[in-house]
Amino acid sequence: MLVDALKRLKDYCEREQFKGWDPYDGLNSKVFMSIPGLKNNSYYRLAVIQFFKRNPINLRKIALVPKDYNPKGIGLFLQGYCNLHKALVASPELTTTFGSPQEIEKQIDDLATLLISLRSKGDYHGACWGYNFAWQNRTCFNFPKYTPTVVVTCFCATALFNAYEITKNQNYLDVALSSAQFVIEDLHRTKCNGDFLFSYSPLKGHETVYNASLLGSKLLSWSYKYTGKEEYKDLAQASVKACCAGQQESGAWVFGMLPVQQWVDSFHTGYNLDALNDYECLTGDATYHQYLEKGFDYYIKNFFEEDGCPKYYDNKMYPIDIHCPAQLFVTLARLEKFNEYKHLAEKVLNWTVANMQSSKGYFYYQLKNGINSKIPYMRWSNAFMFNALTYYLLNE
Repeated sequence: MLVDALKRLKDYCEREQFKGWDPYDGLNSKVFMSIPGLKNNSYYRLAVIQFFKRNPINLRKIALVPKDYNPKGIGLFLQGYCNLHKALVASPELTTTFGSPQEIEKQIDDLATLLISLRSKGDYHGACWGYNFAWQNRTCFNFPKYTPTVVVTCFCATALFNAYEITKNQNYLDVALSSAQFVIEDLHRTKCNGDFLFSYSPLKGHETVYNASLLGSKLLSWSYKYTGKEEYKDLAQASVKACCAGQQESGAWVFGMLPVQQWVDSFHTGYNLDALNDYECLTGDATYHQYLEKGFDYYIKNFFEEDGCPKYYDNKMYPIDIHCPAQLFVTLARLEKFNEYKHLAEKVLNWTVANMQSSKGYFYYQLKNGINSKIPYMRWSNAFMFNALTYYLLNE
């Protein structure tokens, strides 16, 4: 089932040339944004974003929302093809299904070149990336198109590190390393538990989010691996220490420090675990291992049903979001726990393919307790799942 599901997804994404729509791309609508006097109205912008995000019927063609490259999506595809290359080298029999290592390396070069070209333009201290659409929420932020964030930058930079490992193209390494300066110089820091959290972006908003700060630590840890600069390790540790102090006694992390950020969800918990693991592995500092193990134990016990159905929240199931099963495969692989939890991974894979993969190869966005959203979002659904399935394949 794994090979078939990945092959069908790979074929779909390549046919689409890795371009697509996104749940949050409503403000790319040429129709809605052409209405006089409303473009600069924050309530109107929010309404447009939520209209497209929540609508199970895809009206983007009618509203003239173009399919486009999403930098985080391209980063996820790049990481996935790096994983696929490693799998082909380890298991040559897979070449009849996925192509030769040389063909995959060509795809890696093409995606890495594209990703570098999608860097956010502006007076930033290092390479950084953002989303290809403007987005906002009610109170916390209003980010113009391509505003760089630490989340997108971490996914893109770590993919370039992996591309360098395969191709030895020095430019990939240089660009990825420069992103450490974006984290250090362009992100601001919020005091937290005696240390600090990295902000989500250089703009105001989302300054108290644990997973964002930990992804900043993850990126600095990767940069430390290649440079040995103690500054990178020290700053990564300060953020890790603050986030571990924010972990609940149960092992859970709420999304952030603010009263409106007090939920606990599946895939952001996975982000936290991956980042803590990378910090430990890349810096050699195992001081916070107990937090990693406690968090993983909470994650495994609270986000998956007996039949393999993934839950979004720790206390309720819906919406069933494709990020949730996908992140499990990444987390098990990154923490080297795949063999120990292989039975769970198989159940989640079987459930997800049976319930969330289209006959056309793409994966659905969300299943709800009512009307489902089966729109083929390229970044949110397909790039994320492609990356996840290549981690699964690599561990098989």
